[in-house]
Amino acid sequence: MKNNGWLLLKTLLLSTSQRNIYKYSKDKKKRGKVIAGWIGFGILYLLLIAYCVATSIGYGQMGIAGSIPVLCSLTISAMAFLLTLFKTNGYLFGFKEYDMLMSLPFEARTVAGCKFLYMYCQSLPWYLGIALSMMAGYGIYERPGLSVYLIWICLSLVLPLIPMLIAAFLGFLIARVSSGFRNKTVIQTVLVTGVTLLLFASRFLIEDMIRDDRVEETLESLANLTENIAGVYPPALWFAESVTGLRISRILLLAGCSLLLFEAVFLTVGRSYRKINSSLHAHGAAGQYRLSAQKKHSVLLAIAFKELRRMLGSTVYLVNMGLGELFCLVLGLAVLILGFDRFIALFTRNAPIETQMLFPSIPLIVYFLLGMVATTTASPSLEGKNYWIVKSLPIDSRDLYRGKMLFNLGLTLPFMVFATLCMCASARVPLGTTLLYLVQGCAALGFSSAWGCVCGIRFLRLDWENEVEVVKQGAAVALYMFPNTFVTIGLVVLSVFLGTRMDRNVLSLLFTAVTALLAFLCYRRVMTLAAKA
Repeated sequence: MKNNGWLLLKTLLLSTSQRNIYKYSKDKKKRGKVIAGWIGFGILYLLLIAYCVATSIGYGQMGIAGSIPVLCSLTISAMAFLLTLFKTNGYLFGFKEYDMLMSLPFEARTVAGCKFLYMYCQSLPWYLGIALSMMAGYGIYERPGLSVYLIWICLSLVLPLIPMLIAAFLGFLIARVSSGFRNKTVIQTVLVTGVTLLLFASRFLIEDMIRDDRVEETLESLANLTENIAGVYPPALWFAESVTGLRISRILLLAGCSLLLFEAVFLTVGRSYRKINSSLHAHGAAGQYRLSAQKKHSVLLAIAFKELRRMLGSTVYLVNMGLGELFCLVLGLAVLILGFDRFIALFTRNAPIETQMLFPSIPLIVYFLLGMVATTTASPSLEGKNYWIVKSLPIDSRDLYRGKMLFNLGLTLPFMVFATLCMCASARVPLGTTLLYLVQGCAALGFSSAWGCVCGIRFLRLDWENEVEVVKQGAAVALYMFPNTFVTIGLVVLSVFLGTRMDRNVLSLLFTAVTALLAFLCYRRVMTLAAKA
């Protein structure tokens, strides 16, 4: 990349730096939000490091510390691929500042390459967190020389590039295909989610391949299992062999393939980069119009419908906020097809578990999927520079946020009812208990909508240049996900434990009452914040 390309990358990084906002802004609220965002991401970062260290220690305790480099490379590669696949549309194609960047004296592939490297720099701290924490675990048990640490650190900078480039090229193909359709957002969403589901399904295919009778005798330990999985993805083995065997050829192979793939991908992307972006920014218009009477709706329904149109108009927003609903649909269908007992046995590896013990966890499992991210965490900030238009309308701010919460409920409730009924029917849960689980699910989604709205208002960010900064990297999303995800996992375990010691219906009523109380308190907090907005 030429020097002007590095200049463009530097400018992109500085223009979106939260550090600059904290350093130069005189607004105490903005500075406070930046600090709170750093704290939220810091907590998530520490949890990620703790998980990686604990995993490495587990491998060391089992006497298979030699497989930690392979595990590290597979973890980073999987994370890099998925993050890039979900971000490609927002960063490389259809981004807000396209007209400004393309008016500069840069080649199309230079702009595309800089946007890719910007995405790489944004995610690099997470990859290094995994790499360095697992390196520490490896060092505790293997006691390698200094050269191993140096190679590990250097190659950790290169390791994410190949999966990111593969994901970016897939995103390019998806954008290329969808640009020829009128409903571009829907086509892109279907293709991205299809690739995601295929990846999740491939996990089971790989496991079945590895567990085949012909190779089962060679898998005498977890180390062999890890090595066989890495065999599907050669760069993972190149990294491991570079670190453990200090093989210069593998180091050059990993670095060289990353460089060549980068040049090949963006040479291809650059040829049709302008055409794809122009098509994605264009809006088709029908040639036939029909005049009909206008229908009158309530303010809340009008706001909810506006949120629906906003969601359908953004691939990044639709994919990230709608993935839980898709998983919920797949879960319900899978349980109906496989049966509850077989479905549980698939995930517990045929462990001797009484399925009735898991009944109290059904509404929590469904909520874990639907409550991963609420639309209310991002929708206040997505108003962006149009926020002044919303504020100038004769609409009470409290009605605005009521409409946003109503949309989130309308989006998630049908999927909750479907998945809960499918699981309860397959598990033969009594009708009365099923109704209690539906009520519990409604209370949980009410809490999700209200708590997400609290986070969205408290960490309102309107100066974003790319939707990804709000939908995936916003402080509101991080603050929402941190307690919600881990508390839900803990509640699943707690519900199974308490379900063996007390009446399951009483337990469901207790969870419902607590969740409904939290939802009410969060709703009151939203109304208070809205009155001050």
